[in-house]
Amino acid sequence: MNEERHDLSMQPDKKPAIPRSNGEKEKIKNRLKRIEGQIRGLEKMVDDDRYCVDILIQISAVQAALKKVGFTLLERHTKTCVSHSIQSGDGEEMIEELMKVIQHYSK
Repeated sequence: MNEERHDLSMQPDKKPAIPRSNGEKEKIKNRLKRIEGQIRGLEKMVDDDRYCVDILIQISAVQAALKKVGFTLLERHTKTCVSHSIQSGDGEEMIEELMKVIQHYSK
C-alpha cells in the first residue's frame, strides 16, 4: 500500500489568531520544563547503566507527556485559529492544514 505523504513545514511568519495568555504560556513552559527534567533523568539512567525496562518505561512517560502538551496545543489551535478562519470565510485552507497536523501528530 502506498502511503500518502503530508509534509508540514515550520511557519515562523504565522502567529496565533488570538495570542496565548501569559498563564497559557506558563502552563506550557512548566510542562516542557518537567519533560526536560525527565530527559535529564533518562540521561542519568543511561549513565548509571540502569535496567533497560526501567529506561523504556521512562521514555514512555516522556512520550505521553509530550503528547499531552501537543493535544493541548492542538485543541487551542482548533478553537482559536481554525475557528477564526472559518468565521472569516477562509476556513478551507485552515481545515486542510488542521487535517494534515492531526494525521502527522497521530502517527
